Amino acid sequence: MPTIITDKTSSFVSTRHSRKTSKSDTNLTKSSSTWQQDERAKIRQRLIEGHQDGVNSVEFCFDDQKILSASTDGTCRLWDFDSGNEDKCYNTHDQHVTAARMSRQNRFRFVSAGWDKKVCMWDVETGQCLWSGSHKGIVSCVGISNDGSSVVSASDLDFTLKVWDANTGQMTREVKDLHTSTLTSCNFSPNDDRIVTTSMDMSTKFIDLKTGANVLTLGDHINIISGCDMARNGRWFATCSWDKTIKLFDIATGSYRSQGPITLSKYHEGCISSCHFSPDGSMLVSGGYDLNLVIWDVENAIHKLKLQGHSDWIEDVRFNEGFYN
Repeated sequence: MPTIITDKTSSFVSTRHSRKTSKSDTNLTKSSSTWQQDERAKIRQRLIEGHQDGVNSVEFCFDDQKILSASTDGTCRLWDFDSGNEDKCYNTHDQHVTAARMSRQNRFRFVSAGWDKKVCMWDVETGQCLWSGSHKGIVSCVGISNDGSSVVSASDLDFTLKVWDANTGQMTREVKDLHTSTLTSCNFSPNDDRIVTTSMDMSTKFIDLKTGANVLTLGDHINIISGCDMARNGRWFATCSWDKTIKLFDIATGSYRSQGPITLSKYHEGCISSCHFSPDGSMLVSGGYDLNLVIWDVENAIHKLKLQGHSDWIEDVRFNEGFYN
């Protein structure tokens, strides 16, 4: 059964992919949560079960008291962190849900994207769809700006990026032919003036939100770039790849232009699917198809901890908002 694993000590959450259960199993399955701890382990793991297919995205919300997840089973779900119980289930899309992201400024709304070619904004309390937009192809990724005013989404058919007004659902910008292959992630920069995209074409691009122009292209991986994240302090930018490495860019000093990015490697034995900075930018967590979670010390560019516990691919990882607070 697809599982969300949360860690009580270091406060991050990860998701795993799993083969789909049968319909007969689906009708009988209820959400469940258990703490698991090896006697020799210093870190406990909580397994939250309830989705009927792979979990594709996950994140903390509501002051770290809730977890929002999106799944191939066509639903998004809201979980209580302390109990692990399912609070709400949203039947958001007719097909796979690729991602769901909560607005930081208006936590009673979240946006989702799916294989049904739709981008939808939802009311957390009522489950009502507030607005929806569409792409020509599967919507492979979605993000919401830090100020909550805009939504960005991308499709895998025409490699088009679209920006939407988060309140009205009106499309405010469309960037075509941005990449030459499927976009794997799209995120806003900390001050919302840039959109950063990664792609299966092995490139990362920074788009000026006002002009729609590509202002920077990075191409330092030798395989698909699966994701990226930017530290909120504006110093570090990270990309992760199927080449089993993470690239760290010091964008505050621009040292990567002359010295190249810092490479984090060796601790993932397979493709890396996702990475995420802690709120203070001191740590980076990565997850991969090798079933491993790795915690990195960013400043010293070394690994701090390697965690195992998943039995299938790790699709997404997130630190909690109150990390170190």
